[in-house]
Amino acid sequence: MSNQHFAFKQFIIRQDKCAMKVGTDAVLLGAWVKPNGAKRILDIGTGTGVIALMLAQRTEALIDGIDIDDLACLQAEENVRLSPWPERVRILHHSLQEYSEETTTRYELIVSNPPYFVDSSKANGLERTTARHADLLPYSELLDSVIRLLDKKGKFSVILPFKEASILRELAKERGLHLSKLLRVRTRTDKETEKRQLMQFEFSPSSFSEETIVIEKDERHSYTEEYKELTKDYYLAF
Repeated sequence: MSNQHFAFKQFIIRQDKCAMKVGTDAVLLGAWVKPNGAKRILDIGTGTGVIALMLAQRTEALIDGIDIDDLACLQAEENVRLSPWPERVRILHHSLQEYSEETTTRYELIVSNPPYFVDSSKANGLERTTARHADLLPYSELLDSVIRLLDKKGKFSVILPFKEASILRELAKERGLHLSKLLRVRTRTDKETEKRQLMQFEFSPSSFSEETIVIEKDERHSYTEEYKELTKDYYLAF
């Protein structure tokens, strides 16, 4: 399909209004997260709504997707309305900081593919800058909001580049959030550099598990079996 649409097995993401298009980060996080029977889920920085809809496909949960960008919310609302699960996914046009102070809702699962550029040059265009940079949602405020919104037995899952992931982990540790799962992501078998880390945090210490996944073999679009297995419920090609 064109860049204005992205087709998954059970739903289509329309992305003509949204600054950030569907990318590997969102699909990795949506496929990796284990809902474990969560009844309420929050997707922070929902964008097109892709992660919220991925989780709607795999659960019976009520899912809220929150975003500060008005065009992103309009896009996500459209995608939810045309999906198989419009009655279970709600889009909130709100800043996370204000929402976390005002709501009494607590979530068993919170997920986020957050803005992550902290000290790099700004992208062209206000919407894309907001989507890509952490200015409006610093990691400290992200974590403080998550702590207010997360059920005491809940889990918070997030994806970030290697450097930013290290920063977030330190801030989480200072706030009493414990890392319970870590997935290290390499793009190709012939590249040793970690491009992303997926992390799961909980309030109480628990057993820790760590894995590494490689997305492609030694050439572009030649995907590893482990990546196909992780994403097979969503990608048409798998």
